[in-house]
Amino acid sequence: MTDAKLGQAIENLMVARNPRRMQVAQAALLPGYFLRAASYLYDLSGTVIIGTGFPVVDTFETDGPVGAIALYDCLQALGAKPIIACGPPLSRAIADEYRVLELTAPDLDSAKLEATRALERLQPGAVISIERPGLADDGRYYNMRGEDITARCSFFDPFLLLAACPTIAIGDGGNEIGMGKIGAALQALDIRVSVTDCDELLVADVSNWGAYGLIALLARHCGRDLLADIAPLAILEYLSARGSVDGVTRENTLTEDGLAATEGMRVIHELRMLTGFADH
Repeated sequence: MTDAKLGQAIENLMVARNPRRMQVAQAALLPGYFLRAASYLYDLSGTVIIGTGFPVVDTFETDGPVGAIALYDCLQALGAKPIIACGPPLSRAIADEYRVLELTAPDLDSAKLEATRALERLQPGAVISIERPGLADDGRYYNMRGEDITARCSFFDPFLLLAACPTIAIGDGGNEIGMGKIGAALQALDIRVSVTDCDELLVADVSNWGAYGLIALLARHCGRDLLADIAPLAILEYLSARGSVDGVTRENTLTEDGLAATEGMRVIHELRMLTGFADH
């Protein structure tokens, strides 16, 4: 299978279940977006900023951080220096185990200054957003229920808007950073669409899975079975012990968007089969 065909197969796999109509988003994107995004990460040795963390009630949801941690571990194994950008409480929950850039700006103007300073200091080779709230056209943040969650959000949008390097965003509903790339096509969805753009938007049924799709292409590029080392259940247990909740049920369970960890594990196995690292 050529790289182009593999990329297309991954794009189809990512939205095969289609619970939140991300096939609509896929149809609006220029095919090859997963492969183009992965190519930005090939052979990087410098800093990669990975923004994640979607607030649910007074804590953070499991979708996003699981994929961010998996991608962090993968990029570090390949010689890059990943750093996870997020706000509290997630930033403090994972700071002992991972490099963290805590987002503290109280408003958008301050966030632009915070992003400018961090980008100048870190000089990232890429900026990635995984399941981060994206600003709507009124400058506010909204969850899938249409609730205004601005007061509980930290601002990551300026990092993608101001970065001088490639930017990648992963989302699964329409209200995440990056969805501004295809905002007009998402108006039919029951969601307050984000207007924040990016270089390459990756859509998936669960945002964590989009990170796995990227890792699959990195594995193909370097000839290493990088997906074999990803343990979604172990990451969920790590996050659960630190107060995470499922974004759909709002309960502290070892699930992501209402789905059992085995669903993510099944996706990883399917990706390993596509990349030739696993048998049927």
